[in-house]
Amino acid sequence: MLKRVAIFIICLCPLLQFCQDFSALWKGHFSYNEIKDITEGNNKIYAAADNAVFSLDTQTNEIEELTSINGLSGETISTIYYSEYYELLIIGYDNGLIEIAFDNDTEILTIVDIIDKPTIPSTDKRINHFNAYQNVVYISTNFGISIFDLERLEFGDTYFIGNGGSQIPVSQTSVFGDDIYATCLNGNGIRKARVSNPNLIDYQNWQLITSGSWVSIETQDDKLYSINTNRSIYQIINDGISQRFNYPDLPLSLKSINGNLVVSTQNNVFVYDSNFNIISQIAIEASFDTEYTTATIDLENIYIGTKDFGVLKTAFNDLVTFEEIHPDGPLLNTPFSVQTERNGLWVTFGDYTSRYVPTPFRKHGVSHLQDETWKNIPYDSLLGSKNLNSISVNPLNTEQVFINSFEDGLLEIIDNEPIIRYDQTNSGLESLILSGKPDFISIRLSGSTFDREGLLWTTTCLALKPLKSYQPSTGQWNSYDFTNLIPDPINENLGYSDLVIDDNDIKWTGSFNFGVIGFNENNGNPILKSIKTEEENFPSINVTALALDKRNQLWIGTDLGLRVLFNTSNFFTDENVRVEEIIIEEDGIAKELLFQQSIADIKVDGSNNKWIGTTDSGLFYFSSNGQNTIFHFTKDNSPLPSNTINDISLDEINGIVYIATKKGLVSFQSGGSSPFEDLESAFAYPNPVRPNFNIVDEKVKIKDISENVNIKITDIEGNLVAEAQSRTNERYSGFNLEIDGGTAYWNGKNLANNVVASGVYLVMLADLDTLETKVLKLMVVR
Repeated sequence: MLKRVAIFIICLCPLLQFCQDFSALWKGHFSYNEIKDITEGNNKIYAAADNAVFSLDTQTNEIEELTSINGLSGETISTIYYSEYYELLIIGYDNGLIEIAFDNDTEILTIVDIIDKPTIPSTDKRINHFNAYQNVVYISTNFGISIFDLERLEFGDTYFIGNGGSQIPVSQTSVFGDDIYATCLNGNGIRKARVSNPNLIDYQNWQLITSGSWVSIETQDDKLYSINTNRSIYQIINDGISQRFNYPDLPLSLKSINGNLVVSTQNNVFVYDSNFNIISQIAIEASFDTEYTTATIDLENIYIGTKDFGVLKTAFNDLVTFEEIHPDGPLLNTPFSVQTERNGLWVTFGDYTSRYVPTPFRKHGVSHLQDETWKNIPYDSLLGSKNLNSISVNPLNTEQVFINSFEDGLLEIIDNEPIIRYDQTNSGLESLILSGKPDFISIRLSGSTFDREGLLWTTTCLALKPLKSYQPSTGQWNSYDFTNLIPDPINENLGYSDLVIDDNDIKWTGSFNFGVIGFNENNGNPILKSIKTEEENFPSINVTALALDKRNQLWIGTDLGLRVLFNTSNFFTDENVRVEEIIIEEDGIAKELLFQQSIADIKVDGSNNKWIGTTDSGLFYFSSNGQNTIFHFTKDNSPLPSNTINDISLDEINGIVYIATKKGLVSFQSGGSSPFEDLESAFAYPNPVRPNFNIVDEKVKIKDISENVNIKITDIEGNLVAEAQSRTNERYSGFNLEIDGGTAYWNGKNLANNVVASGVYLVMLADLDTLETKVLKLMVVR
């Protein structure tokens, strides 16, 4: 096999770059249910989903994933092609990006030539098809044809083959005899040119052989076939066209494989022999209610891409038995809300706009990651609940989950089974009321959370009594009126964002037009107050995210920046309440943290540090006071498939951050955890520390420690090696021993900054509040 050329070629071309593999700390949770394209080669089937690829080894049945975790861009895939000769997979995208994954190599080559072409409109850069011929690939795009040299890994010419050299959409190319043929859309016909002509960049060397709009073209041995948008397949003979068949649906793909012709429509796959005799026709299987997207074959099996079940495999000699093939994953790659639970995660995909509009309705199911396996609940099982968004897990019964619908009320799920939908007929929930439409029903729940007593609190948009409480154990509902603050909810406030409850049992919610709203039950005499004005230092009245930190300070995200309410206890008594910006120093200049950034979500971890997601600038991780930026993850420096963050959820037991983006779900192993109430469960690992463990970089973890603790590490003779104290030696501060919530990290170095020798070390823990102590023994072998 001819391998790719030496790496120095890459260095010579500034438009080629290798992307990093992030699999050490990141994990992708992508959906592979909808398949965009399939290709085959070297005993593998490659299938492209929305923005990720998986391969099936047809001999071992082993499945491997290729995602943004491995270096893919996360953009929307349009087509793929595998070259057996060069042992590489080429991936094309809607935006014109091309990436190459090499066999037995973890690096991804990114090619941005088409993206960076200023003469081509961004809407016309889509990659439609790859056609390999000799050492080059002809790339069909929405502007014409580009050439990529697989041997030199570099771009060649671009052909604008429309009349007068105009840019026209080319759907597919094929080399037949001495000519290259191109099918074109939008009435631009089929065009051909001599493949050996060195001047194909001149549009005058391209001949129009027939008019119309054509979606594909393929060579099958000594025959040439093409499909028109009229749903017919034609054989091209001496540049004349002869109709062979008219399909009930427009064919979506046309491929020539092993001497056979494969035509895929949304309801059927047709396989023809070299004389256009049909070998197999595979219709939609009743147990797989879906649409087909594409297909390929090997000598024994047919592999069909679908919209809902990944790849369906069926044998030529048994066309009634289907095997569903795809990696485990959630239903969709559009997560809107996520919520962790012990060893699990709930995900919803229903949404509403930034102006709290639910349409178009999202009839999507719900996904539940449980014990590292995805349980997907389809929409048909959700009792008609559309636009499902925020999720609340009952802390007193984690099998009981409540999910808000932004149209149909509140859905209750027990042990993964939807059991009831609460609406205006069976609960305290109420529909918005439209003048002149008494029968109109729309119950739009957004924020929700449980309090310490197991009471569920929710907010209903466009309602007179938007704040509701529900006691699952008794079925009792209570409603709280906001009309003193918002007399006309239909016209004065479009909706509510997050709902949080502080240490004093005050309910806080963000609103579209009234800033932050605080609600105090006040022993039956409710108090309601809002702050939103410029005088109160708000950058915007539209509050999009709220979070309470470990000091009961309220962190506030708006569509124009970040604010903090430092003193929440005097909110209702102080007439001059103000929120404050976080001022940081950058290059000697004082600046406002996240100035005019649109904030999507805020979460606080066990160390009181802040995870903040934005709508277009990725994900930030700040120190507890916001003064230090620990991480800033974007598409360019991390596996985030999009810089648009929809939601964040923290698994503080396992130190995992789940990040829902516009184009998929990923998680980051932050390592931090929530502190424990005592030191009883504290332990150190790995123990013993063996020679093959990279102690400096991977670090010894001291887990399950309490919130306010002092840690001393000594050798067996009592000599101090390292020391740390909560709130002093915080993580990411550069100390040899750092504390992050309920976990401490030691890099194996002593006070002289040298890695310690082999021996037994004592880890002495002392809780500074309770005076509890504990000693752990740690063996280091070097």
